[in-house]
Amino acid sequence: MITGERKPLSEIKEMVAPFKKILVVGCGTCVAECASGGEKEVGLLASALRMDARMEGRKVDIKELTLDRQCVFEFIDQLTDLIDQYDAILSLGCGAGVQAVAEIFPEAVILPALNTTFIGETKEAGLWIENCRACGDCKLGVFAAVCPITRCAKGLFNGPCGGSKDGKCEADANTPCAWQLIIDRLDKRGQLDLLQKIYPPADWSRQQGKGPRKIHREDQEI
Repeated sequence: MITGERKPLSEIKEMVAPFKKILVVGCGTCVAECASGGEKEVGLLASALRMDARMEGRKVDIKELTLDRQCVFEFIDQLTDLIDQYDAILSLGCGAGVQAVAEIFPEAVILPALNTTFIGETKEAGLWIENCRACGDCKLGVFAAVCPITRCAKGLFNGPCGGSKDGKCEADANTPCAWQLIIDRLDKRGQLDLLQKIYPPADWSRQQGKGPRKIHREDQEI
């Protein structure tokens, strides 16, 4: 899932300062799961902004709404009858959601309340770990479902650096060595021979350098 963290309140206040009518819009999927942009977080942010306005003697009308997704037109369309009623939309969606809403309503002011961080997994309550760089050339089938690009501090493709200790990365003693995990898993499966092949460096042109990526599936068209 895509994770995000709320921007500092001071930064958000500066962004919304020129506006008197603000709609705080959350997203009920990824950023709700990582407790940064769901209905609860929308309520907390809206309350904080209202309280701040009262303390400073400012009159601001702040309303709240949470969409199931901010990156899908069918859900964004819920804003159609509301968008003209507000001076600005303060989005608690990821960067993709903010841009999707702005594309549908190009005349509206759409402001980001989150910093989009990474693609990760929910490791435990309150802990999210990055485990995918969306490189566009997945090799998890070779590396026992452990991504060396993301989970190895050095992004090594052809074996460990030799600096790990007790299965922990030398760059961070609290982080498991990705290559130790890869080797242990493959060894248990009797598949260590997969590591005999030499892999070239990651082809980052699949991820960057050619503008925004896209997937086009004709079989999904209506």
